[in-house]
Amino acid sequence: MSPVGWRGVDAVVLDTDGVITDSARVHAAAWKTAFDACLRANPRDDPAARRPFDIQDDHLRHVDGRSRQDGAAAFLAPRGLRLPVGSPDDAPGTDTVGAVAAYKEELFTARLRERGIEPYPGTVRLLKLLRARSVPQAAVSASRHARELLVGAGVLPWPDALVDSAEAARLRLPGKPEPALFLEAARRLGVPAGRAAAVEDALAGVEAGRRGGFALVIGVDRTAGPGRGTALLEHGADLVVRDLAELLPDGPDAPPAVRDTED
Repeated sequence: MSPVGWRGVDAVVLDTDGVITDSARVHAAAWKTAFDACLRANPRDDPAARRPFDIQDDHLRHVDGRSRQDGAAAFLAPRGLRLPVGSPDDAPGTDTVGAVAAYKEELFTARLRERGIEPYPGTVRLLKLLRARSVPQAAVSASRHARELLVGAGVLPWPDALVDSAEAARLRLPGKPEPALFLEAARRLGVPAGRAAAVEDALAGVEAGRRGGFALVIGVDRTAGPGRGTALLEHGADLVVRDLAELLPDGPDAPPAVRDTED
């Protein structure tokens, strides 16, 4: 069990990509193809601005946890690519921010339909044990594919609520690092943020959890790269784990003491 403990936590809100399902790396690969094509189609004089998209650093720094449109804009602006904003309805391409985002979406959707996405076993164990203890849980996502991912991974029966990009658009909720997605999920569980935990792998996500006043913000670092855990802590995580199985008590069948474990 983590040294921070679960004391004071009555519900858990988890991000989908990279926390529940092994889909963050597929998003990153799709972004790389789309961004590298955009950089080639719109060459800059500065060699640094022409540097290909880094599938770890650039993905984590600019697009992870954000909506497609926001992520595309966040990466392109520092490279000096002042493309027209366009629209989320733009055809896939490289001439507008919306077109680049649509290109990424096309690539991701093709990969998803071809191979599917698996859940993380450690997360599945945690979700099952939370359910066994009647601890409310919710999933959030900046992606419109969240429900499809959770259904395909076989984990949708466990979360009691899902707030994805479609719901965010309907409710006009701002994206991460604003806490609106997490706060809406906690509201649907009937638990105030100050009595809930937020679990995220993205820098923008842990920052959202901290801004939202969650009792416990857990960062998940699956990269094993230098500095990633420190960055998650600096952006608002109370603790960082490599896998959610680290949060379980000893013994594969022991229920997690979310309500009554002392710090």
